[in-house]
Amino acid sequence: MFDAIVIGLGGMGSAAAFHLSRRGKKVLGVERFSSGHELGSSHGRSRIIRQAYFEGEEYVPLLMRSYELWDELARESGENLMETTGALMLGSPNSDIVSGSRRSAERHGLPHEMLDAAEIRSRCPALEPRPDTVGLFEERAGFLRPEATIEAHLDLAAKHGADLRFEEPVRSWSASENSVAVETAFGVYEAEKLVVAAGAWSSDMLADMGLPLRVERRVMHWFEPKRIASPVPRPPVFLWAPEGGDVFYAIPDSPNAMKAAFHYVGDECEPDALDREVGEDEVSKIRDYLERYAPSLAGRHVESAACMYTNTPDSHFVVSPHPAHPNVSVAAGFSGHGYKFCSVVGEILADLATDGGTRHPIGIFDPARFEGAS
Repeated sequence: MFDAIVIGLGGMGSAAAFHLSRRGKKVLGVERFSSGHELGSSHGRSRIIRQAYFEGEEYVPLLMRSYELWDELARESGENLMETTGALMLGSPNSDIVSGSRRSAERHGLPHEMLDAAEIRSRCPALEPRPDTVGLFEERAGFLRPEATIEAHLDLAAKHGADLRFEEPVRSWSASENSVAVETAFGVYEAEKLVVAAGAWSSDMLADMGLPLRVERRVMHWFEPKRIASPVPRPPVFLWAPEGGDVFYAIPDSPNAMKAAFHYVGDECEPDALDREVGEDEVSKIRDYLERYAPSLAGRHVESAACMYTNTPDSHFVVSPHPAHPNVSVAAGFSGHGYKFCSVVGEILADLATDGGTRHPIGIFDPARFEGAS
């Protein structure tokens, strides 16, 4: 019998397995796909990490701890997991991205600079903001390498004794007062505690909770910078809310290409039937935005890839004990901005499974906020 079973070994589940096993727990991790697969939400070479958080100043304490844990993971694994490039949050002064980031930075005393359009052009010649565009620059921001961070969490979990099993889909689970049982395609396993971190498949794994989760398709693209007579320095990570347009972002995650994508543009999908083919119209749309706002980055299209956001109605996460089963902890609905929190969510899930509570502020993630969720 195991101390804990973790369902799902992507970003959140791999971190939970690591933290539990490091605490000396006997851990079983089960994953429906292969290790480090590209079929969910934890791939694509880069994920933005930042602390001046427009999504809510309540997140900042978690981000501070997240940074500490990513640094610890890098030291313990010996791998380069995070690149600090700085980040620009761009838009009108009243846009949610700019005003929310500034509010979080000021509330928590985070180092930042406010730049007008002329200063943005001077600092980042690749960008062409309109005169009324401003930017919040955060020097300590950058990006994580999701595939590498998952591998590091899994490798270290295994070194601490975790039993990790891949290509073993979970059929069902059940919980009693003192134990849980998980049935997979290959057998039934028992443990004292269960952690469910099933990503886009959370609605299936947590059907009894009635969570209002919506899975949406997103597409990531990579472009070579244009070859021009006077090379323009590559910009830092940026997230841009253009007036009257769609929010888009770019990440300098490759020596020869810049990643670019829309943050909120995507259609609802079924995770087992995700359309992974990327159309020319999708490439053209993001290229048009680059041509307008960062033309030197809109060179040759290198590749594209589809992934999924699992959204909640308010875009806040679900991280909590299961309301009907205190020995089951759940993590779901990360709404396209959760990856940077994997390290600290893993710690929180380990806290819940080990102690029944956590010192971290997770009240905002309580599923009881959704009417109809059980």
